[in-house]
Amino acid sequence: MSARNRRLPRHRAWPLTTTDIEGCLGPLMSRVTDLRFLMGQDSGSIVLGAAWVAPLSRNYGRGVHPDSVGARIDVHPVDATERAAVRAVLREHALPQLHAWVTQTIAADETWRLTDHQHYWRLTDGLLTHRDET
Repeated sequence: MSARNRRLPRHRAWPLTTTDIEGCLGPLMSRVTDLRFLMGQDSGSIVLGAAWVAPLSRNYGRGVHPDSVGARIDVHPVDATERAAVRAVLREHALPQLHAWVTQTIAADETWRLTDHQHYWRLTDGLLTHRDET
């Protein structure tokens, strides 16, 4: 869907599409509980985020909804003028790393899976870095 239809300001654009993410993950996409295209404040150098949402009670009833547990992917908007360059870097480097990260979440032990985890890809001056932030 275009940025206009999703109410992004004209000077902002998402560097990836749903098709990019689905093409990268293939059958692993069934393990992703939420794919979000963020619209809020400037994320700084963050261009892509992934999170593991642990089965923790998030309400007063102490229940855990099974659809809330699993991997979540966030695509952060970038300057529209930089979209093509950022997209090329993400498709070449970040998407294979995202695939590996989702694969690792599936194979992780129970201790790891019982804790929330976040992984961010940052692009600064053309250099893509990524790391876990818990």
